[in-house]
Amino acid sequence: MPEARAKKGAAEDGAAGKPADDGPGGTAGAARPRRRQARGEARIAQLLQAAANVFGSSGYTASSTNAIAREAGVSPGTLYQFFPNKEAIAVELGDRLLDRWRDTYGAAFTPSHITLPLDRMLDAVLDPLIAFNCENPAFFVLMHGSEIPGRITEEHDTVHATMLSRVEEILIGYLADIPTAQVHRVAEMAFMTFKAGLDLIMAHEGEEREAYIRELKTLMFRYLDPLIGDGSPHLAPHARQGDPA
Repeated sequence: MPEARAKKGAAEDGAAGKPADDGPGGTAGAARPRRRQARGEARIAQLLQAAANVFGSSGYTASSTNAIAREAGVSPGTLYQFFPNKEAIAVELGDRLLDRWRDTYGAAFTPSHITLPLDRMLDAVLDPLIAFNCENPAFFVLMHGSEIPGRITEEHDTVHATMLSRVEEILIGYLADIPTAQVHRVAEMAFMTFKAGLDLIMAHEGEEREAYIRELKTLMFRYLDPLIGDGSPHLAPHARQGDPA
């Protein structure tokens, strides 16, 4: 009996000496799911980047889950562990890109820009918007394709309306004496001009792309310049009537 009690005591001591986090509810048990979650997030990011590459180069319709898996360097089975189909990938990628796009245009359309001369205001607003689209061609594909999932289209329409409102807010600072209805028309025309110009910009690369960016800015400046008026303090000095270019 003493020997049995000694063995029991030793067993209890050994159990007491084990780290508490080895149990299912311990910290090690909690750390394992966290590690698995981190690996899962990394895999999702890898698949979304691969999808962005494939969508950007092939378009949405011509892309396939096999092509995305191949671009990511994984098997189709691995891809299906995270996304059931191409549409689910597009929706997740579209959501993430739209979040980044909101941050981009939020920074571009700031009230402080109305203190700038017109040409510099156009640079401050247009440059980050154009750069985002050039750096994320999949965004352009997902926002403009004819067979894009409906959820992305709905989100894009909401973003479109918000951006148009931001354009109006900027223009009101320059066109304070113009009726509200006309400011809305000017804002809508300027916004649609930007979208059309962006189509041309995205269709070219290198020096040609830069040339189209300059053409877009010139077009928008020449449209807005007469509306603002020669005496506006916001007008670039070299653009005022009688000033040398």
